[in-house]
Amino acid sequence: MSTYAVIESGGKQYKVEKGSSLLVDRLNAGEGDVVSLRPVLFRDKEVVAAPKELEQVKVEAKVAEHLRGPKIKVFKYKPKKGYRRRAGHRSELTRLEVTELKLGAGKAKAKAKAEPKEKAAAKPAAKKAAKPKAKPKPKPKPKPKAKPKAAAKKDDDGA
Repeated sequence: MSTYAVIESGGKQYKVEKGSSLLVDRLNAGEGDVVSLRPVLFRDKEVVAAPKELEQVKVEAKVAEHLRGPKIKVFKYKPKKGYRRRAGHRSELTRLEVTELKLGAGKAKAKAKAEPKEKAAAKPAAKKAAKPKAKPKPKPKPKPKAKPKAAAKKDDDGA
């Protein structure tokens, strides 16, 4: 059984093996750069699919080239109505060559070591940044309600 992984890039999933080449939607990386890909599943001697275990999986690929896909023509037509629309596009793509595919605890250990240092560094900064709390603003006093006006006085002359 060969080692492979299913990775996610651009909302799509791809099955990759070490040394394989694949076309994905354009990535913001220069040619020759090494990019890390997000694994969804890893298969070696056993299957790894749990998110906690996938943090230990390392999938790296080298950007081989940036290219454009084939021209795709779109033609919309409704008979007897005179409705014809032409459109089309060419996809911006990136060719990746998978260089590394392994299950290792190096990534998880590095995170575990880095977290205590970050927390320790954050505590003194938090104490310095703490300022005395300002008094809350008093609520505005409610306006007195308008008194109802007295009913108009009637003349005793007429009615």
